[in-house]
Amino acid sequence: MATVGVLHPGEMGAALGGGLTAAGTRVLWASEGRSAASAARADAAGLEDAGSVAQLAGASDVVLSVCPPHAAREVASAVAGAGFGGLFVDANAVSPATAAAVAAIVAGPGARYVDGGIVGPPPRRRADARLFLAGGAAHEAAALFAGTVVDARVVSADDATAASALKMAYAGWTKGSAALLLAVRAAARELGVEDELLAEWERSQPGLEERWDAAARAAAAKGWRWTGEMEEIADTLRAAGQPEGFHRAAAEVYRRR
Repeated sequence: MATVGVLHPGEMGAALGGGLTAAGTRVLWASEGRSAASAARADAAGLEDAGSVAQLAGASDVVLSVCPPHAAREVASAVAGAGFGGLFVDANAVSPATAAAVAAIVAGPGARYVDGGIVGPPPRRRADARLFLAGGAAHEAAALFAGTVVDARVVSADDATAASALKMAYAGWTKGSAALLLAVRAAARELGVEDELLAEWERSQPGLEERWDAAARAAAAKGWRWTGEMEEIADTLRAAGQPEGFHRAAAEVYRRR
């Protein structure tokens, strides 16, 4: 059975790693430079500390990168710098262009690249989230999660960045529309018509205030991470010939939270 290294066990990474350890897979993480909170999550998920990224890369057959979008290239460079030649699964919320750049980085020492995109919350049950995978080794990566709570699905074995494209399109609506909701209520408050807006939402858009509540809670906890994701979505839309301004603005909304 393959040994999997997870960089880095945030809430999502720890959940993915925990799903693997529950199925009997040896899963490593690297404590060097990480926080006490990361250590606690890794311990709870049953992950084994390899010490450094270099040591993790040397002991792993598969490296799973789950980090904020702005750090995707940095993590890939650290793994490549350690000479990793196994299977590198990049499960980050990045544009297809960034995914291609990451693939080029890890290919240097001979690693095989799999593009990944996660939709849904950290998985506790199989129905919670999907890990979409793409590329020539996508089926091999999906097989790692057979029998776990992680619902791994191959989008394409031919399009090496299809999983990232799907993630960008999905989050472009869910998190992009949430940012718009936050912005319009903030504007109504500033303009002195917030109570009237909420009353009209109740009449004509039932459930919208509850959605605002959920968006506000999520943005308070994760807005710092979503700023970069909105920028990646903007890049994706621009490359697809669509206006990018929606998500540049959404990035600013999350930056202000």
